[in-house]
Amino acid sequence: MAQSTADTGTDSERTLTMARAGREAVFSEMRRNPKMFLIGEDIAKLGGVFGTSIGMAEEFGTARVIDTPISETGFIGIATGAAMAGMRPVVEIAFVDFIGVCFNAIFNFAAKTHYMSGGQFKVPLTFMIGYGGGYNDAAQHSQTLFATLGHVPGIKIVTPADAYDAKGLMHSCLRDDNLTVWMVHKRLWGLGWLGFPLPTALATVPAHDFTIPFGQSRVWREGSDVTLVGLGLTVHNSLAAAEQLAAEGISAEVLDLRSVVPLDREGIFRSVAKTGRLVVADEDYMSFGVTSEVLAVVAERDPSVLKAPAVRVAYPDVPVPFSRPMEDFCLPNVERIVTAARATMKKGGKR
Repeated sequence: MAQSTADTGTDSERTLTMARAGREAVFSEMRRNPKMFLIGEDIAKLGGVFGTSIGMAEEFGTARVIDTPISETGFIGIATGAAMAGMRPVVEIAFVDFIGVCFNAIFNFAAKTHYMSGGQFKVPLTFMIGYGGGYNDAAQHSQTLFATLGHVPGIKIVTPADAYDAKGLMHSCLRDDNLTVWMVHKRLWGLGWLGFPLPTALATVPAHDFTIPFGQSRVWREGSDVTLVGLGLTVHNSLAAAEQLAAEGISAEVLDLRSVVPLDREGIFRSVAKTGRLVVADEDYMSFGVTSEVLAVVAERDPSVLKAPAVRVAYPDVPVPFSRPMEDFCLPNVERIVTAARATMKKGGKR
């Protein structure tokens, strides 16, 4: 399990939702750095669609917590320029699907300027993004798109699975001098209108600031027969799958990637080398995605550690349906992970 770097001092610990934990980190960093500001749709008056900015406009004023028109191209362009000029913008993008209208600002400027300028211009810009399906939001509000963002060099991407990681990874993002993307699945925010908080997404969180390094995976559950790799919601689905598998005598290890870019290749290979079997679950599309990259880690290093072919459980290469039964059929749910793990046990012979 990765270790966190925490500020010295002791203080109280509380059980928080992910929305509150991430928000707490932003409050702290904005108090620390007057050059930081928040910009996006519905963040001042509403407090963010997912509660990411509740109370911030009241404390910092509307000059630093800026409600915008529905124009991602405009405000992401503004934030990119502001970051290059020495500010530290934080951009709320409620649904990851909306990045589609502003690829130029993200891919050609925010991601590349630090490198192309030889370090003369830093781009300390953070996106707070909601993603994922399960809410009948259809094809333009339900995607995940880790791979779309992760494919372009210059972007760091994290997706915490509980409140502790939400706070620590948010601090790491806000202190970085490059474009960082902090992504949370809708089901994990802990807001009532999105469903009751998952107990495994709640966590004991210190009141003081602390950071979690990029590129360090986390073992949520030790196991010896099969490695279940997940990120975001699929970590929790994998934990539930591991419980079912344990009742059948199968010991599953649950590995949370936490960081898409950089990817903890050492952590992935270490776990698979121990168990000999691999199932990767991700809500992003099947082709050209994170699941493929995880399999490539093992294939390129030493495929002989596998006792059975690795299995991917991901979203089919189709637009997300509006129909609830059709959408549920496509999602990488607990049963699909259990079925995949059973298949690796059968193909791998006796343990």
